[in-house]
Amino acid sequence: MSVLLDVCHVEKKYQDQFYAVKDVSFQIKIGECLGLVGESGSGKSTIARAILSVVKLDKGAIYFHGSRLDTLQGEKLRQMRKHIQMVFQDPTSSLNERLSIFTSVMEPLDNFKKVKPSFLADVRHSREETAIKLLEMVGLSSDFLKRYPHELSGGQKQRVAIARAISLGPDLIICDEPTASLDASIQAQILNLLKELKKDLEMSYLFISHDIAAVQYMSDEMIVMKEGEIVDQFSTQQLLHSDRNLYTRQLIQANSY
Repeated sequence: MSVLLDVCHVEKKYQDQFYAVKDVSFQIKIGECLGLVGESGSGKSTIARAILSVVKLDKGAIYFHGSRLDTLQGEKLRQMRKHIQMVFQDPTSSLNERLSIFTSVMEPLDNFKKVKPSFLADVRHSREETAIKLLEMVGLSSDFLKRYPHELSGGQKQRVAIARAISLGPDLIICDEPTASLDASIQAQILNLLKELKKDLEMSYLFISHDIAAVQYMSDEMIVMKEGEIVDQFSTQQLLHSDRNLYTRQLIQANSY
């Protein structure tokens, strides 16, 4: 299986010289979901922002499809970002309250007018048909097109955010605590949706969460972070293995296995 994303000895310090991330390395293979688990402040979100080039690294490098990612700027960075999309923790903040669902869903494709993912090839000629198909793919009807975010539940907003994320046919989606703000029953629905879309669209995921059970359900491989460093890395089937790191075992216990 070919490597899609290669994070190599990445480090990030902030002004007080605090290590948000220290010597972190991992790979995501094409078609794989890598789970990144740890408590708040462990460095998970800093890794996500570094991959998106929102924060600049102090050391290390990030490669995407074999090309250096973290040094890109301007139009080259903009073009690369269509291949890497993100689903955030809070769908309310990721959607513009002033824009209709139709406008929000179509915004990425309107910004990259030449992009035509294979699963949208039959409808790309029509903005409305494209938006309807994207909503249907995440379990929402065309009735939602004319609505606004304040008219939707948290779970419905997250489905819209996922529709936006898949619209460009990205190779990688970074899911940063995508169910943390949702009720337990809705969390399961969103996890199932993400898993189905990954399979159907043959995408790769970086799935970030403090919830080790959710990470186990979604992922092929798992990484455990603590205070900016990787303390454990293993295949999902080995989660309950006796040689797991003490911190990993504490996270498992906290999740009531």
